[in-house]
Amino acid sequence: MAEIERRMIAPGFVEEALDSLRRLGKPTAPILARVGLSGVDQPVSAETYGALWLAIAAELDDEFFGMGGRPMRSGSFTLLCHCVLHAPTLGQALRRALRFLDVVLDDPRGRLVIRDGLAEIELRDAGSPRSAFAYRTYWIILHGITCWLVGRRIPIRLVDFRCAEPKQGADYRLFFGAPVRFSQPISRLGFDSAMLDLPISRSEQALKQFLRGAPANILVRYRYDAGIAAAVRRRLSQATPATWRSFAELAADMRMPPSTLRHRLHDEGQSYAAIKDEIRRDLAVELLLNTSKTIGEIAVLLGYSEPSAFFRAFRKWMGKSPEAFRREEAENST
Repeated sequence: MAEIERRMIAPGFVEEALDSLRRLGKPTAPILARVGLSGVDQPVSAETYGALWLAIAAELDDEFFGMGGRPMRSGSFTLLCHCVLHAPTLGQALRRALRFLDVVLDDPRGRLVIRDGLAEIELRDAGSPRSAFAYRTYWIILHGITCWLVGRRIPIRLVDFRCAEPKQGADYRLFFGAPVRFSQPISRLGFDSAMLDLPISRSEQALKQFLRGAPANILVRYRYDAGIAAAVRRRLSQATPATWRSFAELAADMRMPPSTLRHRLHDEGQSYAAIKDEIRRDLAVELLLNTSKTIGEIAVLLGYSEPSAFFRAFRKWMGKSPEAFRREEAENST
């Protein structure tokens, strides 16, 4: 059941895709019928959503759903993949991809910024903010390709949207599995800058197989809730950080040797320490924003022996102190 749920796409995302047809006065019923849907009141499979993506792109001759400064003509995604296939490292592939999308779309324009241990892809619009769906689509394309190139999921650390929060904001937070903020000065997606040095070794034949399954494959395989890392994350989330078991105990509970679990996490670009860090970070943000607990109380709940250790960790995650984060977020919400 969990595997089935992981492969489902929220109905709000389907409606947002259909809006690209509605904006141009085109009917949605024929497209829905083409992919075997009569309506959109339940989650759909990633395969169905992928088929819908392709059908809309073909109808509009635009693989970016009419949301760019220029249409992303049919075949652009394939050319983008060929453009980055033989780059030696992820960093070089990413820079090529951003240049390609700049030429194709014209607006928004992306750039790679490296700071404080993060690689941030910033999107700049010539005019007013785009929809959250537009930014999400850009991230899906870029993140999906780069994950495939290195054969592992690239964990996302932050996602900022320049636009206001849509009514299905909760779906966006669940989809990315990272801190998501709306109404920010700039749209950006960040991940650990060390990932930029990962080597690329994909063949033309592997690319053909990848393209046959796209975009459904990138919607599922590289989601944060896929694979062994997600299984570890679920187990840790069932307990408080202060009561987390050792890595060896966790491996035994999952019925595998510690070395095997460590290797499988590494293959997904993850580690036990990084997963614990992610959960602590998300809990810290939740407690700071939605409770009146003191910094010391939050530190204890997160399993830190001293508030100073929590303070240092939070500065690493968010680039500011817990107090400053709580204060700024409170000011932004008023």
